[in-house]
Amino acid sequence: MSGLLDIRRVYIEPEAAALPRGREILDRFPDAELVEIESHNRIPELYGDEANVARWVRIKTESLVLGVKKSLTARPNGRSSDFIAPSTANGCAMACAYCYVPRRKGYSNPITVFANIEKITGYLRRHAGRQGDKPEPNQVDPRLWVYDIGENSDCSVDATISDNVRDLVELFRDLPNAKASFATKYVNRDLLDWEPRGRTRVRFSLMPAADSKLLDIRTSPIAERMAAIDDFVAAGYEVHVNLSPVVVRDGWLEDWAELLGQLDDALSPEARAQLAAEVIFLTHNDRLHEVNLGWHPKAEEVLWRPELQQAKRSQTGGWNVRYRTGQKGRYVAALTDLLAEKLPYCTVRYAF
Repeated sequence: MSGLLDIRRVYIEPEAAALPRGREILDRFPDAELVEIESHNRIPELYGDEANVARWVRIKTESLVLGVKKSLTARPNGRSSDFIAPSTANGCAMACAYCYVPRRKGYSNPITVFANIEKITGYLRRHAGRQGDKPEPNQVDPRLWVYDIGENSDCSVDATISDNVRDLVELFRDLPNAKASFATKYVNRDLLDWEPRGRTRVRFSLMPAADSKLLDIRTSPIAERMAAIDDFVAAGYEVHVNLSPVVVRDGWLEDWAELLGQLDDALSPEARAQLAAEVIFLTHNDRLHEVNLGWHPKAEEVLWRPELQQAKRSQTGGWNVRYRTGQKGRYVAALTDLLAEKLPYCTVRYAF
């Protein structure tokens, strides 16, 4: 893990500790202190304590939460996937400055793993069975129902902690009408041995290296992500790219042109033939802005740009900011035009 995780304390629900997956995870960290908790999402010393901003990365490195997923629902999506699958984990060991998860949890978001994997996979099998065949193609996929299995975490990192992600890949490998999908910023080559047989879509997130160095804290380098694409295609994964988040700053379009040229150089004919992209411009949040000022204020110089952004009240009561209407449309058109020029074989599934 190259220093990404050094688990010293596991917060654990008793119900999770009693399950086979829970015991497997605990066996991986035999020297960790165990702290019994009533609920994985109510841990006062982790969540809601402003003092934790100063220990942001240390908490991510040293703490793990082990719980049970209570509510199992597959929510309709329509952009990256047809459905958002019930989470098998949330939180992350990485520390991307633009991530929306911290503003939900409050000042700390170490990985939480759910041990009741059999219930989650059973639910997904039944849900996919009820859908039947996909009646018509859409921008998500022309033939199969697509389930995002990593909305609130990074599955490549989760796979270093438990076999939950492998269980999901193997589940979708055998479903006749569905595939899994997840975005990642971490190259975990253990996944190359899983034989997904085209039924898992890995979306490698990419941005110019200068942006990544500032904003993608504790992630795999952009060059390493691009270099992994051919290997994942050869291993049987469908591989797309997320050009995300696109941050507008001086020289941004020139840097994206350089990145797209590097991506073109990195891809085999087989990878090019199946490539598609999602293009997502930055959405930021006032609460996350405040968190970042406490641990990584340099990032806010490019993320928090009131002169370029407009605010909208979020569902959680805070304020989301995004690039101003009208101007954003011009930014999107400039980047998608550049993509068509540099990678004419790459389908843009959506851009916003």
